Amino acid sequence: MKKLSREFYNRKTVEVAKDLLGKLLVHSIGKNVRVGKITEVEAYVGPHDKASHTSRGITPRTKVMFGPPGHAYVYLIYGMHHCFNVVTEQAGHGSGVLIRSLEPVLGVTENTKGPGRLCKAMGLDLNSYGHDLLSKDLFIAEPSVVDKIEIVASPRVGVNYAGEWAKKPLRFYIKGSSYVSKK
Repeated sequence: MKKLSREFYNRKTVEVAKDLLGKLLVHSIGKNVRVGKITEVEAYVGPHDKASHTSRGITPRTKVMFGPPGHAYVYLIYGMHHCFNVVTEQAGHGSGVLIRSLEPVLGVTENTKGPGRLCKAMGLDLNSYGHDLLSKDLFIAEPSVVDKIEIVASPRVGVNYAGEWAKKPLRFYIKGSSYVSKK
């Protein structure tokens, strides 16, 4: 598997979000390797995006989002579910892509439909916060066989508080995939 490069993440967030579909999220925990094909994502395009955590500026929670691209932004919601994001664009921009769902490929037996479920299934938690996605134990890679996919765009899920930003079509998923959190 060929890991994605730093340059892959250092592009416009919407482009990165779409291009992540079909890629493989790989997490090695000791000798246990878990792999899932990315089937659904959401783009958070920067501090001007009222649905983005970075809209409140740099905080201890969002600091990594303002750092260099290709790092993990993991946070806890509702005090019990982790969410995994990849930081995009140049340092200081404050943008990223939430990975919403995966299709299990290797070593994954749990439900992966939804950001909290996929984190649990992949063994991702706050220990992954800030992790360099070019490392050997947590990364995203090109699959050995690239399937042709059709991408569906829709509004993001659960961001009604964000006003006009809630309706923007910044959620992307693979058309026809049964591994999507909501249709």
